[in-house]
Amino acid sequence: MATTRITPDMIHGEVAPGFEEVQTAFHENFIKRKELGAACAVYYQGQKVVDLWGGIRDHRVGLPWEEDTMILVFSTTKGMASMCMALAHSRGMLDFEKPVADYWPEFAENGKENITVRQLISHKAGLCAIDEPLDFEALADPDKVAAALAKQAPLWEPGQAHGYHGLTLGWYEGELIRRVDSQHRTIGQFFQDEIAKPLELEFYIGLPKEVPSSRIAYIKGYPRWKMLFNLDKMPRNFVKGMFNPKSITARTFSNPKVLGIIPNYNRREMQEIELPAANGIGQVRSIARAYGAFAMGGKELGITDATMKELIEPASTPPDGLMDLVLRMPTTFSLGYCKPSSAMQFGSSNKAFGTPGAGGSFGFADPGEGIGFAYAMNRSGFYLIDDPREKSLRDAVYACVKQLKNQTV
Repeated sequence: MATTRITPDMIHGEVAPGFEEVQTAFHENFIKRKELGAACAVYYQGQKVVDLWGGIRDHRVGLPWEEDTMILVFSTTKGMASMCMALAHSRGMLDFEKPVADYWPEFAENGKENITVRQLISHKAGLCAIDEPLDFEALADPDKVAAALAKQAPLWEPGQAHGYHGLTLGWYEGELIRRVDSQHRTIGQFFQDEIAKPLELEFYIGLPKEVPSSRIAYIKGYPRWKMLFNLDKMPRNFVKGMFNPKSITARTFSNPKVLGIIPNYNRREMQEIELPAANGIGQVRSIARAYGAFAMGGKELGITDATMKELIEPASTPPDGLMDLVLRMPTTFSLGYCKPSSAMQFGSSNKAFGTPGAGGSFGFADPGEGIGFAYAMNRSGFYLIDDPREKSLRDAVYACVKQLKNQTV
């Protein structure tokens, strides 16, 4: 095993004047919080003000995290994929209030004919699990995935409650994009053409074969049993559910089986297929850049005021309340995004929206302050939200913004 000792010369990047506190927090993550390799980037009022990276990108051989290193960000991918839904709404391709079956007739099977697009992409449809076994070959075929999704019956009355659609959300979004796009592009291709290229992002949902694996940080995960020794870091009922195969929690994450183990995401064949809820790979500064564009209203991409209004509005509470039937904690969701809640405070107001990823990554937009934030790392932590490494950086950003505003008063 190669050494994983981090030295000061392995931490790089720059911050704009006034954001030095973020740089200090980034360094402290390596000293105090066992950071292995990571990057953090922030856009403020349309300008990049934080761009930091450092540590080790592959602990097996001790390779350093470099300026162009990319990282798989698990569910932080959901936020990037959901930008495609927002763009489709702005272009009149999707109406959030219409039944999904209006765009995808086969979806109506098993009592799903009245589920709206809004309910589906806000984790309220009861479609967090897939009963039909899916192997790796099926996952690489959008038609086979869509057929399995269309057959699925809801696990609760749609709209009555909500629960995190941990893996399925991206596939449902992907099939909707294929159905409404005149070119019938996959969501990965749609994202590249309509969001990544205009914003000059290096972020992929489905890694192109020409991108060398040497540029991708290797994720140091953990076996599931270690959850039992970290109950102070995640909801106890979530952990209990993960070990009960009949629970909604376990059913959500048990199929496809190949996706249930974090180290599997290091496999090249896993990275090249499109998992729009879980396997986005890119530079962290690209995530911040995209959220920064949305934080400033999305005009660069043609996002309309009507769509932005939808994104910044507070999430509605299901009749059964905010208890997430999958994560077993209070959550709030809207249009593919997490929204600020009592359990997960982020941004300056309820206008913020974003998604965290397994292990500790997070990306979000704060239109109230014009902030686009992104952090990702390759040593997986156990927190579902507010990983101390990420939160220390986020808190430092807002402390800097507050100080800058006070100076101009």
